[in-house]
Amino acid sequence: MPARLSFQLSNAEQSVRGFGVRSVFGSVREASAALASGTVGFVGGALGFNTEGAASLTAPEEVEFSPTVTARAAVTPVVERLTVTPDAVHRDLVRRAIEAIDAGQVDKVVVARSLDAQLTVPVEPEAMIDRFAATAGGSTVFGADLSAAPGFADHWLIGASPELLLRKRGATVQCVPYAGSAPRFDADGAEIPGAADSLQRSAKDLREHRYVVDYLRELLAPLCSSLEVPDRPETTSTRHVWHLATPITGQLADPSVTALDLAALLSPTPAVCGTPTAAAAELITEIEGRRDFYAGAVGWCNAEGDGEWVVSIRCLELDASRTSIRAWAGGGIVAGSDPDAEVAETTVKFQTVLAALR
Repeated sequence: MPARLSFQLSNAEQSVRGFGVRSVFGSVREASAALASGTVGFVGGALGFNTEGAASLTAPEEVEFSPTVTARAAVTPVVERLTVTPDAVHRDLVRRAIEAIDAGQVDKVVVARSLDAQLTVPVEPEAMIDRFAATAGGSTVFGADLSAAPGFADHWLIGASPELLLRKRGATVQCVPYAGSAPRFDADGAEIPGAADSLQRSAKDLREHRYVVDYLRELLAPLCSSLEVPDRPETTSTRHVWHLATPITGQLADPSVTALDLAALLSPTPAVCGTPTAAAAELITEIEGRRDFYAGAVGWCNAEGDGEWVVSIRCLELDASRTSIRAWAGGGIVAGSDPDAEVAETTVKFQTVLAALR
């Protein structure tokens, strides 16, 4: 009988899957030391929102690199009960964030709301990954066993992220930050005319995006002999949302810097936290509560230091019973943000998870 799946990251280029468990690591430091010593040759898994805190990284018994895996099962309805943070509650959280911005506490902060669902039947992690693969379009589908983190035994983080935190191949590092978004469709399901063009002209969204690009430039520049950062973002889309995105490419001065090192350094970006980072993270804890693995990173790193990590958004946490999930959706708040628009934005962003659950 083949070993069970322990990790997966699949996109349009390839699918990387780990099977079985050779070792587990509850922190970036432990995993980095094991890779550096040659004790293990590959780790894959999830970093928490606080990358200096809990992580769940696995050295599998077997690693499989293959063409993208096609979903093997039809997506059928699976939700019995569903609750979401009420619009009014999230609207108030956004107002609190705007007050903090007006008071000079932060320049930007990302505020999220949660969705809880009880499933009609247990859904195993691999089947849930398949559900996302069948509905998520071109996003990167991922699944990570969270068991290495205290309190998360047999829990999984599963989703379909549109946002590449970083990809490292040799000395080349690439990032594609997303920040600033707009819905593609109206309430009747019709595509909104000119939505992408409006997003490109939105002063609020361009300012929100610039915080992320400047943050990545500031952290990557000291590590790179060259760094290419376009002056303006491009628009790209998922099945439900238009995004502003900026492809960034750098050449590392020291190629021995690993993809895991870079993931821990760059995450969380202002796209999912805010700026200044420490103040925004503190404000998130104050008004939203503690974040665990949502808005962290999921990915892998091999013995050569190469790897790929995505931002853990458009995702859910599947509990040990396989019948209960929690998901999240957030939006960046800056000066001039409209609370009603922010509520609508999170509603649209939940569609990735809701499509997988039907």
